[in-house]
Amino acid sequence: MQTDQRFDPYRAFNFVVDIDNIAVASFSEVAGLTAEGDPVEYREGADAENHVRKLPGLRKYTNLTFKRGYTRDDTLWRWYTNIANGQNDRRSITITLLDEAHAPVMRWYAFGAFINKIEGPSFNATGNEVAIENMEVVHEKLTLELAG
Repeated sequence: MQTDQRFDPYRAFNFVVDIDNIAVASFSEVAGLTAEGDPVEYREGADAENHVRKLPGLRKYTNLTFKRGYTRDDTLWRWYTNIANGQNDRRSITITLLDEAHAPVMRWYAFGAFINKIEGPSFNATGNEVAIENMEVVHEKLTLELAG
């Protein structure tokens, strides 16, 4: 076994988000990159063993959540307004993890995405925090691709 090479894990703070291949915002946090399925239980009366079999069922994907500091950019609110007004404004989202040299190492793709919830900041006159906007996005499919 070769021991002279070291592979450190990537840092979670180097990432870029693109919505329909246009960098619309810089986000401070992205969460929800989760894919899972519901197992289907099945058993035949002639099965020799006394337990159910587990078969793969439908896949489902957790909603993505995004956080960013407020700026004068209202692109996300306009996208949400389109959805709220009944437009079918689905988009593709790419989340790219970068290495220490800011080169892409892997990408998550969310397809058929739209904003389901958008939340303005909480204000506190005695605080010193940045005004944060929260966005929750639903999507139909999530894939992972290694870059390079």
